[in-house]
Amino acid sequence: MAGIISFDFMNGTRVRAPANLPAGEHPAPDPSLIHSLPVKSIVPNPLQPRASFNENALYALARSIHDYGMIQPITVRRVPAGTHPTPVYELVAGERRLRAAMLLSLERVPCIVIDTDMKTSGELAIIENLQREDLNFFEQANALQRLIDLYSYTQEQAASKISVSQSYVANKLRLLRLTPAEQRAILDAGLTERHARALLRVPDPKLRAEALSAIIGKSLNVANTDKYIERLLSPGSPAPAAPPPPRRTLILKDIRLFLNSIDKAIDMVSQSGISIKSEKVDKGDYIELCLIVPKNRA
Repeated sequence: MAGIISFDFMNGTRVRAPANLPAGEHPAPDPSLIHSLPVKSIVPNPLQPRASFNENALYALARSIHDYGMIQPITVRRVPAGTHPTPVYELVAGERRLRAAMLLSLERVPCIVIDTDMKTSGELAIIENLQREDLNFFEQANALQRLIDLYSYTQEQAASKISVSQSYVANKLRLLRLTPAEQRAILDAGLTERHARALLRVPDPKLRAEALSAIIGKSLNVANTDKYIERLLSPGSPAPAAPPPPRRTLILKDIRLFLNSIDKAIDMVSQSGISIKSEKVDKGDYIELCLIVPKNRA
């Protein structure tokens, strides 16, 4: 199909504007080209594995797109004709870029249109997100489980799809044994995947909840968490007690400095004509200090 190649300076992408296209008709998708599509014509992918989006990161991405354009196009697929009166495209990859474009109120975004069915589109959406580093470990685990469930993959097949080992997939899937409430508490407290794996060693839900509360309350690192769980699971061992809060110790020279400061203050007041009597008594654990200050000058 004849057309004019132009450059979209707002989005920094090459687009093709078809020539002499009859009214009501739309060009067939060409994966070799980047198309400028209306944002309102793109619908979310129902298999998007990402559950949350960092608002600050989205605004930072929006600023970058505003300053430099959308360097990497969004990938979409054309929804079969007849289901919508106007062309509709389903998002395959690039939801963060699309959301950032919406923050900028862009009317059009650069897209690569691929010819694929819903199954492959969903698979690509899951795999594309799994290969990003900003999914949290529970989102990664859920995405892997969805990939396995939707397409009846084995763990080995799922591992092959994202170029990781089968043990990597197995370890991720084990995280889903924690309840949604436990997962949320772990994320909210900023704990790591290794904290979560340590908790999986506690089979009893009630005991695991107590352990999680203690780990968060004491701000235990991974090494101390492992030790805590080890003691918790040792037969006949009492439940590990919370470590005492750190005590602030006073150094002897600091006490002397304090007392000397008081003596100097007393001397200064005495030089002004007010006679102050002071008495220090060492009580062993503490020093008793008594000051007698007259209301009238001596």
